[in-house]
Amino acid sequence: MSKEMKAVGLYQHLPITNEESLVDVTVPKPQASGQDLLVKIKAVSVNPVDTKVRANGDEEEEAKILGYDAAGIVEAVGEQVTSFQVGDEVYYAGSIARPGSNSEFQLVDERIAAKKPHTLSFKEAAALPLTSLTAWEALFERLNIPFNPSENQGKSILIINASGGVGSIAGQLAQLAGLTVIGTASREETITWAKDHGAAYTINHHRPLASQLEKAGFPQVDYIFCLSSTDQHWGAMVEAIKPQGKICSIVETDTNLNLTALQHKSATFVWEFMFTRPLFQTEDMQEQQNILHQLAKLIDDEKIKSTVTTTFTGLNAQNLRKAHEIVEEGKMIGKMVVETEE
Repeated sequence: MSKEMKAVGLYQHLPITNEESLVDVTVPKPQASGQDLLVKIKAVSVNPVDTKVRANGDEEEEAKILGYDAAGIVEAVGEQVTSFQVGDEVYYAGSIARPGSNSEFQLVDERIAAKKPHTLSFKEAAALPLTSLTAWEALFERLNIPFNPSENQGKSILIINASGGVGSIAGQLAQLAGLTVIGTASREETITWAKDHGAAYTINHHRPLASQLEKAGFPQVDYIFCLSSTDQHWGAMVEAIKPQGKICSIVETDTNLNLTALQHKSATFVWEFMFTRPLFQTEDMQEQQNILHQLAKLIDDEKIKSTVTTTFTGLNAQNLRKAHEIVEEGKMIGKMVVETEE
């Protein structure tokens, strides 16, 4: 059995237009031990985090492998693994602190992986983990929204950038939880996509939000989930949130946010970062496996649908550079997947 594997990595953090930004490499094949699974990769998806990690950092002595979404087949298990066996089909987002999924094989801690939905192909499953974990943690943990329609009657949520990867899942989950979803979208195709993925109403994030919300019958909303330009939308979010409401964002900012603006409303602001649990090895890491199991059931019960819109075949540097370039344009609808040729 070969002790090496093919992968796509980088040595320098460069603009995606540079052919050296992502290159085909050969690296040692990892071995499973402890609670790790060795997964044979069948498909990956490309997220904004991939492009941010690629573009920023110092020169790498060894090839840095990106990729934070995957679906594949368990090739080997560590001696402490209890939830999986060789041959299981799994999906996961992995850890930003470890080598990524843009490779033939990858190690992932069993606590953050789950068996993939039975009804989905590998490419459909690979589109889900990062965005679904982000949406689930934001809605039901950070914002503490009950996953119970009877408790959410009459309540509303504004999702800023409802047609992107996270927004496409968050809209579906929020609708399932009984919330009225108002999503932002600015183009005909993104408006249609948002409404097909949970949004009851759409407004344009390039225009003042307050007047559009008022016109739609929502002068203020109970929750806001921000998936784009936290600093640019901050004033509008402060205005739109109800007293004692909650705002969650996943988009970092170099601008100092005026948190005092929320004081008179006793409103909450909270961050969501999907990699927190694996990055800090938190005591509740297992929750990510639990979330992915619950999501798989929702998928198989046809209550949630995958969000793949674009697929490249061939897990190589050329295709991944194309994928990064499209993601960086900031106009993605749904998710982009790169599948292996096998």
